[in-house]
Amino acid sequence: MVEGSRQWHEKLPFALLGYLTTVRTSVGATPYLLVYGTEVVIPAEVEIPSLRIVAEDEIDDEEWVKTRLEQLSLIDKKRLTAVCHGQLYQQRMARVYNKKVRPRKFEVGQLVLKRILPHPVEAKGKFVLN
Repeated sequence: MVEGSRQWHEKLPFALLGYLTTVRTSVGATPYLLVYGTEVVIPAEVEIPSLRIVAEDEIDDEEWVKTRLEQLSLIDKKRLTAVCHGQLYQQRMARVYNKKVRPRKFEVGQLVLKRILPHPVEAKGKFVLN
């Protein structure tokens, strides 16, 4: 793909397009869809028009305004759906994580390991707090 490491900037737009048009598991939609409310039109579709592009070009102004307003209302619905999907994803991940956690109860008099951090003035090298 890239012949040398110095040509990475030439392939960056393609990587960005791939990132923005890939469906995210957490929200169930592409970032492009959530921002613009429609799926991306790839450059090949602009040069060689698809049915969607041809249909959009032959609409008069009033119909175009109506369809645009409908699309804008659909954006909110799609974003709301993505938020709900994201919340469900977080709940699933929390459930999986909580299965692995073992709850422990400590009682008074029980021995526990206590870590005493060095005083910041005394700390040197890798022991300095960030």
